[in-house]
Amino acid sequence: MLDIRMIRERADEVRAGLAKRQKGDEVAVFRIVELDGERRQKLVESEELKSRRNMESKAIGILMKEGRKEDAESKKEWVRETNQRISELEKEIGEVEMEIRDLMLRMPNIPHESVPVGRSAEENPEVRRYGHPKVFEFQPRNHIELCEKLGLIDFKRASKLSGSGFLLYMGYGARLERALISFLIDLHVNEHGYMEVSPPFLVNRECMEGVGQFPKFQDQVYITQEGVDESTLGSLCLVPTAEAPVANIHREEILNLSDLPKRYCAYTPCFRAEAGAAGLGTRGMIRVHQFDKVEMINVVHPDEGYGLLEDMVRCAERVLEILGLHYRTIVLCTGDMGFGSAKTYDIEVWAPGQNQYLEVSSCSNCEDFQSRRMNMRFKDAEGKNRFPHILNGSGTALARLFVALVETHQQVDGSIVIPEALRSYMRMDVIPAS
Repeated sequence: MLDIRMIRERADEVRAGLAKRQKGDEVAVFRIVELDGERRQKLVESEELKSRRNMESKAIGILMKEGRKEDAESKKEWVRETNQRISELEKEIGEVEMEIRDLMLRMPNIPHESVPVGRSAEENPEVRRYGHPKVFEFQPRNHIELCEKLGLIDFKRASKLSGSGFLLYMGYGARLERALISFLIDLHVNEHGYMEVSPPFLVNRECMEGVGQFPKFQDQVYITQEGVDESTLGSLCLVPTAEAPVANIHREEILNLSDLPKRYCAYTPCFRAEAGAAGLGTRGMIRVHQFDKVEMINVVHPDEGYGLLEDMVRCAERVLEILGLHYRTIVLCTGDMGFGSAKTYDIEVWAPGQNQYLEVSSCSNCEDFQSRRMNMRFKDAEGKNRFPHILNGSGTALARLFVALVETHQQVDGSIVIPEALRSYMRMDVIPAS
């Protein structure tokens, strides 16, 4: 959520920043400024009436003591009418504040000045790349062929269990998925200095609102109900990412300066109601309704936000380098950025069987956009309460990491060589050909 004072005092600057997203979000600024002015005008009227009412109420007491009942009754009638008007104003102020809040919750973050201006993903500049696409002496199979041939994933039975867009890992496939999760957690905890947390997989609406999922993206979330109690429908949601619970750990708290930075990492399954268009992506593992992910969350002093964003990106890149996977890192242009982000890097791994790059990590600095929504603050060196920057990053996401790994390390006989870093978790060097 943006700062209402910034919108009030620097409306043109806010509109210009939002216009860079090229989605028309800046139009709402006019309405917010208008409503804010209306709210403040009504507040002034209400306070003036309350002040005069208090004076008249005192005067009534004096008149009654003096025996001037007729004059006192006249003032009482004015006080009754004034109380009614104050009640009307309070109701109107509440309605205006609700409309302002709804508009504010639906307004995206302003891109950082360093973000390139562009309309779509085609305009995202590449920052760097690691290695080169692997050259095979045979025609590489895609992950669907490999998983079916080796019995790593049973796509048909997964569909029988839950419908399209779900996965049933089997045998070595289930072991590889578990190995990747353990490897990712251990790497970020032991080498990158994160604290491991294991959060709930269901969160309340306030948490979803805090990270910017609600109200704008409510149609993309799995919403639950407790048994047959319809009154509970929508009170809890399956997490679309560990960001939802973990970023909210300190919501409505005031942290000490010495508490920062907070660096958390967590594994959760991720549930997305919208998995994408039909085709190979949905038939395989690339766009699914449920997938695993290890997420990194940083809560930091605003002066350190962008330095730690670069550090977070390197942590995610390190995953792919250790696993021997070619990738490229891009910075998202203004038109392709996420709702809550001020700046985002995407890391895309090369998948030979797809002959394309797949996004496996998205690392963002949301600045104080989320902390304002959560009312999370910290006390700075001068004792002033401030909103910290909140950063989130995939460290990384499966199943696309799984896809890139099996496609990159496949052998001519159909076997898959396990990267050295995973062998202690897998307790094997090669997934044998069937």
